[in-house]
Amino acid sequence: MIRKEIRYFFTALMFFTRIPCPTFPDYKEEYLNKSRKYFPLIGWVVGGIAASVLLAFSYILPITVSVLLSVIAGVWVTGAFHEDGFADICDAFGGGWTKEQILRIMKDSRVGAFGAIGIFLIVLIKIFALIEIAQLDIWLTCWAILNGHTCSRFVASTFVHSHEYVQDIDKSKSKPIANNKLSFAEMFYSFVIAILPLFLSINWWYLLAFPIAYLPKIYLGYFFNKFIGGYTGDCLGATQQVSEVVFYLSILGIWKFI
Repeated sequence: MIRKEIRYFFTALMFFTRIPCPTFPDYKEEYLNKSRKYFPLIGWVVGGIAASVLLAFSYILPITVSVLLSVIAGVWVTGAFHEDGFADICDAFGGGWTKEQILRIMKDSRVGAFGAIGIFLIVLIKIFALIEIAQLDIWLTCWAILNGHTCSRFVASTFVHSHEYVQDIDKSKSKPIANNKLSFAEMFYSFVIAILPLFLSINWWYLLAFPIAYLPKIYLGYFFNKFIGGYTGDCLGATQQVSEVVFYLSILGIWKFI
């Protein structure tokens, strides 16, 4: 049992990061499906690395440079996996008029004007939001980065339960995830992993950032469903990025009222 859980975790780590992981000669599609409950734990890893980079460099470099290096570290660890999904969504919905056009553009590996502008703006918002939080408190910024990565991954993973996958599942690398849903117990386990770092906060008002960060998923779910009838892997990546940024902006908004 424990051995299987370890395999599920390393499958998620291998799929969503560049961190070297052990390989399994008896790999099964079940591993990728079951690994979804550990997506928030991947947020612990990526967010923990990004927060550590920020904290370490803040002692020797200006806070603006430290935040930039922190964001770069997060992108490098994941190989820009989610950022790529966000760029594809910008291109697809910016340049496509019909469902067929949108899905065709989404599959194109090239980045167009909408994707380039979109990823530039969302990364810019992320950097400026973290700089503003860092000017309030460096430890609050580390907490925000850790939880931003963790909560946003859980939020994105809920798409599998609330919406239908719309691409040809048999040709998709996300097939195991799209074809199967986790049990209630497994989703609850994932939820617990997602919220645990929240309680490291010195002010419990900041816990409100989690439900606020879930709101983009509700809107994006409606938006994706309206135009393409469900979600794709790129939709999950875009949701993670938007949810993470909204989490940071929520911290700034909550701070003004406490």
